[in-house]
Amino acid sequence: MYLETERLIVTDFTEDMAMDVHLNSLDEDNRRFVPDEVFETLEDAQETVSFLIGQYGGEEGPYVHPVLKKSGENIGYVQLVPVDDGWEIGYHMAKRYTGNGYATEAVRAFLPAAAKKKGLDRIWGICLAENKASAKVMEKCGFVNVFRGVGPYQGEQREIIKNIWFA
Repeated sequence: MYLETERLIVTDFTEDMAMDVHLNSLDEDNRRFVPDEVFETLEDAQETVSFLIGQYGGEEGPYVHPVLKKSGENIGYVQLVPVDDGWEIGYHMAKRYTGNGYATEAVRAFLPAAAKKKGLDRIWGICLAENKASAKVMEKCGFVNVFRGVGPYQGEQREIIKNIWFA
């Protein structure tokens, strides 16, 4: 995948991105909202990047793509992951890059491309209710709220927001 926006590039992982993945995953927001995407060691990140690269040619996913500033700096990722009732988007920008609209810009570019690639007419967006920044990104990207309440999240019952985007 290769998508270019005004300020960003969404592309495929390469093995040499593991250090960025490791460092970008260690911030407190990642630990709080998506703890299963924290890579405590470079080796953990290398193993995960290798796995994700191997998913690009398959049908099962997940499909995770780094988000780079046009300068080449790796600032986060967007992803499409299978869930029980379809596919869900995910995204994370490293803490030092938040508040600049990068997640919204990347998600807006990624949604139609991902939907087209997988032949989807809808994509879910689920976040913790306390993750106001993520909820705002989905709102700005045209997601429609379908549920707010206690539901499954990372193996626990938590207060969540469940949204849907239509292609």
